[in-house]
Amino acid sequence: MSPNEAYFLIQNDLLPSDRRVTHWADLGCGTGLFTQALSRLLTSGSTIHGIDTRSSLKRQTTPNGIELIPLQLDFVTDDWQLTQLDGILMANSLHYVRDQIDFLSHIKTFVQPNASFLIVEYDTDIAVPTWVPYPLSFSSLQRLFTRAGYTSIQKLGEKPSIYGGGNIYAALVRT
Repeated sequence: MSPNEAYFLIQNDLLPSDRRVTHWADLGCGTGLFTQALSRLLTSGSTIHGIDTRSSLKRQTTPNGIELIPLQLDFVTDDWQLTQLDGILMANSLHYVRDQIDFLSHIKTFVQPNASFLIVEYDTDIAVPTWVPYPLSFSSLQRLFTRAGYTSIQKLGEKPSIYGGGNIYAALVRT
């Protein structure tokens, strides 16, 4: 996926529009493709902590003034040492979490009460053991977040996946 495709998949007008500085974490950021895409949506002075066990994301300030801060750790098992996050991005990473409902309960301790979650996933419930062990179709994502107490779950967009002939979707979840 190209950087522009990543941006257009998550682009929306539903994130807080008061143009305030916000603090995010990108869980499972990998190369930073979606980290960079998210940075295009945020106000100058905002930060994104890119969390991954093997991230190639470099610490930098983007041209629009967003600070990208890589953290090398396992977002499921390690302590993040982050609090009061305004949002969490999980692009192709929630499907690696075995106990997703417990995970969502756990990460509530790191976010503000009205935090946003940007989720990018394959729209399937069929596991591919190495690459997508715990898949989440959009309807499964809706059930998961509803069970976790979230009330606003909106699909932002979708596009054909180059893997397996299905779609990849983006969703915005809020309380």
